[in-house]
Amino acid sequence: MRTLFVLIFLILYFIYSIPSLFIIWLIGKITKNDRLVFRIAQAHVAWAFGVICFLSGVKRTVVGLENIPTGTPVLYVANHRGFFDIIVSYSVVPNLTSFVSKKEIEKVPFIRQWMQCMKCLFLNRDNIKEGMKTILTGIEQIKKGYSIFIMPEGTRNHTDKLLPFHEGSFKFAQKTGCPIIPVALTNTDKAFENHLPFVGKANVTIMFGEPIYLDQLSKEDKKFVGSYTQKIIQENLDKINSGMIK
Repeated sequence: MRTLFVLIFLILYFIYSIPSLFIIWLIGKITKNDRLVFRIAQAHVAWAFGVICFLSGVKRTVVGLENIPTGTPVLYVANHRGFFDIIVSYSVVPNLTSFVSKKEIEKVPFIRQWMQCMKCLFLNRDNIKEGMKTILTGIEQIKKGYSIFIMPEGTRNHTDKLLPFHEGSFKFAQKTGCPIIPVALTNTDKAFENHLPFVGKANVTIMFGEPIYLDQLSKEDKKFVGSYTQKIIQENLDKINSGMIK
């Protein structure tokens, strides 16, 4: 039944998206205010993701929101367990945030338009030149005050041990000096991947760690900031899984 409710909601939301996206586009044309368009689109999508979590039976435990600096863009760096990573994360992030997604998502109708409104980035990992263009675009967005959310494992990982992080993902912070927020996600795969093609109940924890400021790191940690961030997220995942974080 949960899967049926989610499917019905998605169908209704796609129908709703047709006039909504037109209105948001019209607001952008009239006001020439990208930030306003972003804020309206993010509010719509965050609400929809919250509804999907409710209908799916996904209970979200959010830890560490106070660690996210206010008044400045950040680079969120998270582990990648499943499809619900984005749904859970985007329903709780407090600032204007663009996600980095794989290039294939750009071909999906309606999802593409919503993501474009929120300046999401479509990364082609197989094309170095296109990948660099995407990174440069993201750097400019951070300079304009927009946060970015990325999962540098590069693929979904259902184990309790993180895969190596792609160091190139951290160019966003290295070129802008923005703080890095390590994000630990647990059990999101239990909401979907563990019983495909159905959604199901899951107790999910999302933990925002303390900000990492590159100018405060040692020369070695700054050189391999991906490994440094990975270690922190792994430690936080271990704390959550051991019951130290509730």
